[in-house]
Amino acid sequence: MAAPIEFWFDFSSPYGYLGSRRIEEIARRRSRDVRWRPFLLGVLFQTTGQKPLLLQPLRGPYASRDLQRTARLLKEPFRLPEPFPFSSVGPARFFYWLDAKDHTAASAYAKAVYRRAFVEGRAVSGAEDAAEIAAALGHDRAEVLSVLQRPEVKQRLKDINDEALNKGVFGSPFFIVDGEPFWGNDHLDQVERWIETGGW
Repeated sequence: MAAPIEFWFDFSSPYGYLGSRRIEEIARRRSRDVRWRPFLLGVLFQTTGQKPLLLQPLRGPYASRDLQRTARLLKEPFRLPEPFPFSSVGPARFFYWLDAKDHTAASAYAKAVYRRAFVEGRAVSGAEDAAEIAAALGHDRAEVLSVLQRPEVKQRLKDINDEALNKGVFGSPFFIVDGEPFWGNDHLDQVERWIETGGW
């Protein structure tokens, strides 16, 4: 079977949210799986020297408009969470702990985090928020809070961030198809075309 599409994203990324609404349908049409790979964009910014898009002069106001426009085009619900941006350490840590046990449950959790952030407009800014979302999906809240503090869980996310850097990931969303990198929600048409044609 063909390799899955790697879907790298930060839970605090609005373009990552929009990409998450499309990637699985593209994968289904092309008989691929999706490997959900949350990471911490802020850690990568230490290497790239960037800062959150909406906080950048000129680019920030444009992106705010573009996000609303793109969501309308895709007919997707969209609200910026408050506060924004937010730290996504908690949900990313829990995702990988859960992913080691059940990929389907982990992707369901990722979708729930994105739904809270960019549909409900509520930031997922700490362990309590991460645990609340997990509990709504049937996970034990106390266990989630305990998991988030385990050294091996913290280390796992650090290793993931290193892996992202080593693969050349620098933004969210970022897709890797058979070793070929594609940055941005606006490149998803190319992602599908690449799979369809075998590249160009």
